[in-house]
Amino acid sequence: MSVETNKDHVNVPGEIEQSIVFESGNEMAAFAAHQINYHVMGYYPISPSTEVAQFLDSMKAKGEHDIVLIPADGEHGSAGICYGASTGGGRVFNATSANGFLYMLEQLPVQSGTRFPMVLNLVNRSVSGPLNIHGDHSDLYFALNTGWPILMAREPQMVYDMNLIAIKLAEDPEVRLPVIVSFDGYFTSHQKRRVQVFKNKEDVHQFIGEPPTGFLHALDRENPVTIGPYMNEPDYINNCFQQSEAMYKAEKVYERIAVEYRELTGRDYPVLDLYRMDDAEVAVFMLNSSAEVCKDVADRLRSRGIKAGVISPNIIRPFPQKQLAEALKNVKAVTVGDRADSYGAHGGNMALELRATLQVHGNVSTKVINRIYGLGGKDFFADDAENFFQLAIEAADTGYIEKPFDYFGHTPGKKENAPKRVLNPMKKDDLNSGLIKVTKDESTGRLKVRIPPLRSLTKKPKRIASGHGACPGCGIFSGLELFFKGIEGDIVTLFHTGCAMVVTTGYPYSAHKATYIHNLFQNGSATLSGLVEMFHERKRRGEFEQLGLSDDFTFVMVTGDGGMDIGMGPAIGTALRNHKMIILEYDNEGYMNTGSQLSYSTPMGHMTSTSSVGNFQKGKPFHHKDTAQIMAATHIPYVFTGTEAFDRDLLQKAAKAQWYAQNEGLVYGKILITCPLNWKSKDELGQTIVEAAVNSCFFPLYEVEHGVTTITYNPEEKKKRIDVSDWLTLMGKTKHLLKEDSKEVLQMFNDEVERRWNQLKAKHESPYL
Repeated sequence: MSVETNKDHVNVPGEIEQSIVFESGNEMAAFAAHQINYHVMGYYPISPSTEVAQFLDSMKAKGEHDIVLIPADGEHGSAGICYGASTGGGRVFNATSANGFLYMLEQLPVQSGTRFPMVLNLVNRSVSGPLNIHGDHSDLYFALNTGWPILMAREPQMVYDMNLIAIKLAEDPEVRLPVIVSFDGYFTSHQKRRVQVFKNKEDVHQFIGEPPTGFLHALDRENPVTIGPYMNEPDYINNCFQQSEAMYKAEKVYERIAVEYRELTGRDYPVLDLYRMDDAEVAVFMLNSSAEVCKDVADRLRSRGIKAGVISPNIIRPFPQKQLAEALKNVKAVTVGDRADSYGAHGGNMALELRATLQVHGNVSTKVINRIYGLGGKDFFADDAENFFQLAIEAADTGYIEKPFDYFGHTPGKKENAPKRVLNPMKKDDLNSGLIKVTKDESTGRLKVRIPPLRSLTKKPKRIASGHGACPGCGIFSGLELFFKGIEGDIVTLFHTGCAMVVTTGYPYSAHKATYIHNLFQNGSATLSGLVEMFHERKRRGEFEQLGLSDDFTFVMVTGDGGMDIGMGPAIGTALRNHKMIILEYDNEGYMNTGSQLSYSTPMGHMTSTSSVGNFQKGKPFHHKDTAQIMAATHIPYVFTGTEAFDRDLLQKAAKAQWYAQNEGLVYGKILITCPLNWKSKDELGQTIVEAAVNSCFFPLYEVEHGVTTITYNPEEKKKRIDVSDWLTLMGKTKHLLKEDSKEVLQMFNDEVERRWNQLKAKHESPYL
């Protein structure tokens, strides 16, 4: 029997005391997590789920929960953190989206296959390329075969409620599986709505119960256990069967928990949300936020005498076959909206599963129409919903479906709108100034560089055109362009995901005058190394000469915004293989493109959106990563640091970098650049701030040639050294460190700066260090 629910989900008053808040879906996920008071959250920033960790960090700084928040080096690492924590028998939480979800994907079946509960909020976003950060269900559909029950949340109220239900479902003795709560990115995640919440944390804890005991975990010394052993047949198929049985039991357990939750709160979440389906003849099947649009349209159609209804599952794993078959037994036609395609399968995942459901239950009369819609965040309006209903109405009237599967909302291309070249290729002669000379001293093996006055290089064309979308005062492009002034000839650049990539490429436009490539946040160095080897092999075979193409390129990978965290492993692999290319990192001390979260290059004590400042936390609690020293330890030919505040120093290093990249192997360079928006500094103070960072010895200028370290600017010898505090006072993100209650953190930071500086001086003095 179908159940008609009120769209606000508030049917009866409920038994517990509740409060009203006005918050977004991301805020409600964090709010539920802090009330549950999980033991551990491993996380990594990716839009649109990033805010969940940000809100929890802000609450942590105020002492509102005890969750240990662990910033990972990437989503794969965050999934590993969560799995490891779950084997310890406590409660574990995470949130992610899109490509980040795919990066952690191989960890998820391990967790479900070994039956360790946790809750993951999947804030739906396009899995792309080309890169798109807006919402659809392409990440969700990759979750279908991971072995995790999946709960759906159409609005912020449900995000809160489903998070409370999810942990109870995950820990139930009949289930013991990790659970996903799925909601739409930028629709549900960022829209603020009126939400009812448990007023008292004690009521939350009473509902979810204590963490279950009696199950094996890794922290019981009296009962050591082997977790994740190698398993042959028939044990493996038996393990999978038990996991399958637990998944199907999750449906009944969910129904039991939903009844309990309804009695407490008055909010009812049956397996299917059925709206006006009692006598419906036509229906639309939708997941999450779009279903709410369809409900309003169903009301409009009802007023015109059309018996229309809406089906939206509250749980899609396990897939509710029996309930769907019952709901559709008298329906003449249903349009299924899939917010992602299963390419080549003649339908999206939900349509395919719904068709299978009807076939299994002997329903050959209900017509099923499928449309792929809303990809990449494309809005879904009431008129679109009415179009979906109209497809079902026509099929019901005619008994025929002209197009069982199609896309909805796509537009045909027009030749006149094809991308046109705005920027002509730069002339090769213009890129070779002839003023930069690099020669090798055969007796010492060191390079000698002759650099003209900077004004002599101003005629050299910029590699990146003006008109990009960077923030006022952004130091990325002035820093990059100064570096590129030291590079002669043609370049091919690859950019990691980050601010520099996002603001210079927005289809159909590009600010890049030279060939440009983008690949995943973590995999740029591996990608460019493949291109470098293709270049050299085609050159060896004489193919460029045959085709009349240039055979003189310098290959540069540009990374930043934390790219040398998630991309560290591939970068080290590229370094050890010693490909002839340059890795250039612009260091803005955070994940600025996702909203200023801490990265491993964020200095200790500095404030970001995931290293908040409060009574219980004074900014980032651990020291920054010294990427230059890590890369120097791979024994590549050349490593350097630089800033635009010391222009001739950076130009010389760029020239050396090109020579080494063309003649010997990999080069790594790190340039410090300002981010006024997130450093909370004045736009015009960029060079002043990075110069102060150098003079305080926080960011020393040096190079490592074949393992020999040379400090290229010593502020002590120049009598320009300043106190670290003089640098910190220039930025709003660090002014709290100058207050009395941050004295201990500031001292620890000062001591580490001094230690690293003295260590560098020792390396400068000895070629063996």
